[in-house]
Amino acid sequence: MADMRGIYTNLTAIRRRVFAEVARLAYTVEPGNYGWIDEIPYEIIPGDVATYRESVFLERAIVSERVRLAMGLPLSPVDRPSRISDGIAEALKPETYYEPPLVNIIKFACNACAEHSYKVSNQCQGCLAHPCREICPTGAITFVEHKAHIDQEKCIKCGRCKDVCPYTAIIHRERPCAEACGMHCIGSDDQGRADIDYDRCVSCGQCLVNCPFGAISDKSQLFQVIAAIRSGAEVIACVAPAFVGQYGGRGEVGKLRAAFKMLGFSGMTEVAIGADLCALQESEDFLEEVPDELPFMGTSCCPAWSSMAKMDFPEYANCISMALTPMTLTARLVRERHPEAKIVFVGPCSAKKLEAMRTSVRSEVDFVLTFEEVAGMFEAKGIEYTQITEPMGDDFEDASSDARGFAVAGGVASAVVNAVKRTHPEREVPVVGAEGLDACRNMMKQAVKGAYHGYLLEGMACPGGCVAGPGTLLGIRKAQGMIKAYQRRSPFKDATENPYRAEIDHLIKENGKYTELSPEFAELADVAHDGAESADGSAIV
Repeated sequence: MADMRGIYTNLTAIRRRVFAEVARLAYTVEPGNYGWIDEIPYEIIPGDVATYRESVFLERAIVSERVRLAMGLPLSPVDRPSRISDGIAEALKPETYYEPPLVNIIKFACNACAEHSYKVSNQCQGCLAHPCREICPTGAITFVEHKAHIDQEKCIKCGRCKDVCPYTAIIHRERPCAEACGMHCIGSDDQGRADIDYDRCVSCGQCLVNCPFGAISDKSQLFQVIAAIRSGAEVIACVAPAFVGQYGGRGEVGKLRAAFKMLGFSGMTEVAIGADLCALQESEDFLEEVPDELPFMGTSCCPAWSSMAKMDFPEYANCISMALTPMTLTARLVRERHPEAKIVFVGPCSAKKLEAMRTSVRSEVDFVLTFEEVAGMFEAKGIEYTQITEPMGDDFEDASSDARGFAVAGGVASAVVNAVKRTHPEREVPVVGAEGLDACRNMMKQAVKGAYHGYLLEGMACPGGCVAGPGTLLGIRKAQGMIKAYQRRSPFKDATENPYRAEIDHLIKENGKYTELSPEFAELADVAHDGAESADGSAIV
């Protein structure tokens, strides 16, 4: 499958320009003066000559819809006159902001790409062997004027003809968004345009970055976050472990905190703190439940993977860890010290927006932004964080190397295994992992058949891990390398050394019950809190 993630294209430039323009005006416009929104498409698509489409008017119409989605508004109706700013007052109401759907298709931007099919190209040589015809199980292939021809009504799309053609003359065609969708929930409407089955969509966001026409976008809370900042509220950013390198640099977290302060945030905390706590809780659950109570356990931190697993394998839903995700645990820890603050999760993921909509999470996380959306804020304010000379500290300074590795495929499972080994060194924890929802589904199929009895399963919806999420700015391989380098700078090796663990025992709550640490983990946490040293040798207290 072709993959556009990490490639800077014309579409990438337009998408990021939309975020920057919305942020720029949100910072400067007087409340209630929303007419400026209608000017944004003319700023992004100037002049009267089309650059990307057959009409400059179509280009601006598409940008207009992307602006509305960036404002958290629904798509405009196409059967009556409307302005981009229509309904803008609703964007400031948090109870109506995430009105479904989260992921949207701009229908008039869709190219109505061909669905799953096999076609004969002009490379066909009309060979004597005719292996394509001989292998076809339905007789769909005939030869017309010495060239192969596929009867689409007979074709069952098995692809065997493509596999045996010696000239690679038979090609597989698939709508890019549908091919990228691991939930197989994208089909066609009555005009051949892409259509999403929202009963199955888990908002993984892979369609967003693999539609080459920019026809798919999710809603943003960019405008709402800036409005909260301008209102004078205490607004704190909780930044996912995948942040390293996304804005340049090599993980200068103190400078990044200062940059968030310049954006108007009251503070910034690494979500890796919550990743440590998640690893501890999952290690506890694994020790207690696998394999005596559960045949296997799946990790919880990727909401798209866990949603898929519970949806497609409901009888094994309890095998997916009930541990709170790093996002939620970090938010709870921050809110313990800042009870009146608005908490913004900043990360690589569209599915986190869906997770934050859940009733149990909504009270903890007020807003979710992607790295790409926050980049629009930096551009709007003219901030280059690597040039900042006065870095800032935070309530929660350090997380373990393992926690910072949550951003890369394999990192979650490694963190859980290492936490288990610290208290139960004799315990073996067999691990299997999968990247991409199709691969995750196959892993679950094998698990329910008994192939992974007693295993820890790590699922990642994005191939490569969180650093490959749809809201990232950096190429996947480069991001993975920078994460690993940042891990080496952590003062702690694994989650058992997290010095804040003792503070959050009462915050980990499932089904109305509080979960306490085992004596072994509590002792390690106490030791870490009392005697741990940071990278520069100073004691952490």
